[in-house]
Amino acid sequence: MARRAFLGIDCGTASTKAVLMDGQSAQILAVGRAGHDLIERADGTREQHPDWWVDAAIGAVRAAISAAAADDGPVEIVGLGVSGQQHGLVALDASDRPLRPAKLWNDTTTVGQCERLTERLGGRAEALRLTGNLFLPGYTAPKIMWLMEHEPEVYSSSQRFCLPHDYLDLWLTGVFATEPGDASGTAYLDVRERRYSEPVLAALDGGRDWRQTLPPLVPSRSVLGALRKAAAEQLGIAVGTPVAAGGGDNMCSAIGVGATRPGPVVVSLGTSGTAFAQSSAPAMDPVGEAAAFCDSTGGWLP
Repeated sequence: MARRAFLGIDCGTASTKAVLMDGQSAQILAVGRAGHDLIERADGTREQHPDWWVDAAIGAVRAAISAAAADDGPVEIVGLGVSGQQHGLVALDASDRPLRPAKLWNDTTTVGQCERLTERLGGRAEALRLTGNLFLPGYTAPKIMWLMEHEPEVYSSSQRFCLPHDYLDLWLTGVFATEPGDASGTAYLDVRERRYSEPVLAALDGGRDWRQTLPPLVPSRSVLGALRKAAAEQLGIAVGTPVAAGGGDNMCSAIGVGATRPGPVVVSLGTSGTAFAQSSAPAMDPVGEAAAFCDSTGGWLP
C-alpha cells in the first residue's frame, strides 16, 4: 500500500525544490531539485521566464517521487502547496500566458520608478502611511511602472499581474489568487488592513481596473483548488489532489521552523539573506528601513 505524503514545492531564485513529507510521522521522505537559468545584464536586469519555473517544478517533483519510491516504495500525494521567491512581476495576457520574462526581486533597474512613485504619493512618509513599506527596487509596484514606461505595448496587453508563487498556483489549479504574506512584498498592499492600497494603485495607473488585474487575496492555509489534469499528468500526481494557497518563501519558512508566535527570530541565508520574527500586531519601521510584511498565519512578519 502506498504511503500517504504531502508535497511542498519552493520556487527559489537559483532552483525549484520539492519535498515529500510522510503524512503520519511528518518525516522527510525525499527531496528533488531542478535549477533555473537567469537573464542578467549590466544595467541591473535580473529576469526569469515563468515557464522555466514550471519546467523546474515538474523536474523537481518527479525526482522527489522517484527517490521516495526507490527508498521504500510508492507514495500517494494527498495534498500540496507552493512557496516562492517574492516580489517578481509576472505579466499575463488574456489567456494567462506570460508576455515577457518576469522581473525578479534582485532586479535593480527600477530606481527611478521608485523615486517617481514616492513623489506622486507625496513623499516617503505618505508611502509608509499607505502601505507600511517604502518603494524599493526589488518590490513589484515599481516594476509595473517600469513596464509602463519601457514596454508600453506589453503593459497594454497585460490583462493580469501576479507573483511567482501565484503563477505556479495558477498553472496547478487554474485559480488566480494570492495571499497577504506574499502580496505585502509588492508595495501596493496596505499591510495593516491586508488589502490593496487604492491610492498606490491610482498613482500607478488611475485608468486601469485593478480589481480585474490583481489576484484576489485568500488565506494561505486555505485550499485554493484541485490539481488540473494537464499539470497532474506532467507531475505524476493524481488529478484533483488538493492544492493549498501557499505563500511567499519567507512566510512559509517561518511556519516551517515554528516562528508562528512572537519570540523566535529566523535568519534565512539563500540567494539573499533575511532576518525576521513573527508579531501579533502590525510592526512598522517609522523610517522604512525594515520591511513591514504580513505573515501567512494572520499575523505580521517584520
